[in-house]
Amino acid sequence: MSVDSQLRTLEIDVPSQPESLVKLSLLMAEEDSNLGDLAALIESDMGLASAVLRAVNSSMYGVAGRVQSVQQALTYLGMREVAAITLEMGLRAVFPAASELEPIWQRAALRGLIMGRLGQALDVDAWAAHSAGLFEECGKAVLFKHAPQHYRSMLRAASSDSALCEMEIAAFGVSHDALGAALCESWGLNAAAVVCVRHHVSAQADLILPQSLTRRAVLALSVLAQTMMRLPEAVEALVPGLAAQADLEPDLMLRGVRTVGAQLQAVPARH
Repeated sequence: MSVDSQLRTLEIDVPSQPESLVKLSLLMAEEDSNLGDLAALIESDMGLASAVLRAVNSSMYGVAGRVQSVQQALTYLGMREVAAITLEMGLRAVFPAASELEPIWQRAALRGLIMGRLGQALDVDAWAAHSAGLFEECGKAVLFKHAPQHYRSMLRAASSDSALCEMEIAAFGVSHDALGAALCESWGLNAAAVVCVRHHVSAQADLILPQSLTRRAVLALSVLAQTMMRLPEAVEALVPGLAAQADLEPDLMLRGVRTVGAQLQAVPARH
C-alpha cells in the first residue's frame, strides 16, 4: 500500500516493508499455512533466523532449555508467536540501532505478547492483536530516524505519550500514533491493528474507546496490556468498562487477564 499523500508532503520517510515480511504476511493470510511453511520462510534468511532464535531464548518467553532450531521454537511457542517474533525482528531491522530505541522495542515485544495471548483467550484476532502491540510505538522510531538529535531531546522531555504527541505535531506536523498507523497501512497490517495503533494514545490516557470505530476489541486489549505493564494491580478494575465499550464478555475478559497475568508472573526475569 502507498503512504498517505499528506504524510508524503512532510518529507518523513516511512520505511518499506522488507521482502521477508511481505512473504510472512502472505503466509499468515493463508488458511492452509502450516509450521513447515513458516520454518522454511524464516530459515531462508540466516540473519533473521538467528535473531528469531535469540528472541525465543530470551527470558520473556520462559522456554525450558535452549531452543536450537526454528522448528523447535515452533513446537514450544506455536505458529502465531514465532511469526510475531519474526515480524518484530523484521520491524527492528529497518531502523538504526540506537540506545533510545531499545526501550521501545522491549516494550513492543512484551506488549505484543500480552495482547496476542489476551486475544487468544478472548477469541479476538490474536494475530492482529499481537501485531498491533508490536507496532504501537513504531511511529517514534520513524521520527527518531528522521531527526535523531531533535527527537532524542523530545523523548527525554515528554512527560507522557499525550504530551509527546503535542510536541511532535508542533515540530513535525504529525504525531507518532498517526505515523505508526500509516506505516501499518503501508505494510498491509490488519485493519483492526491499524485502528489500534492510530488511537492507542488517547484510549490509554482516557480509558475511552471511540464509539465511532467499528473495530474496538484490539484497542481494548491495548489498554489492558498497557495497564498490565505499568500498573498491574489496577487492571481488573478496568475490565467492566472496557468490556462494555468493546462489546466483549466481561467474565471472559477477566479470566483472560488473570491467565495472562499468571503467565507473566511465572517468568521471573522478563524484559
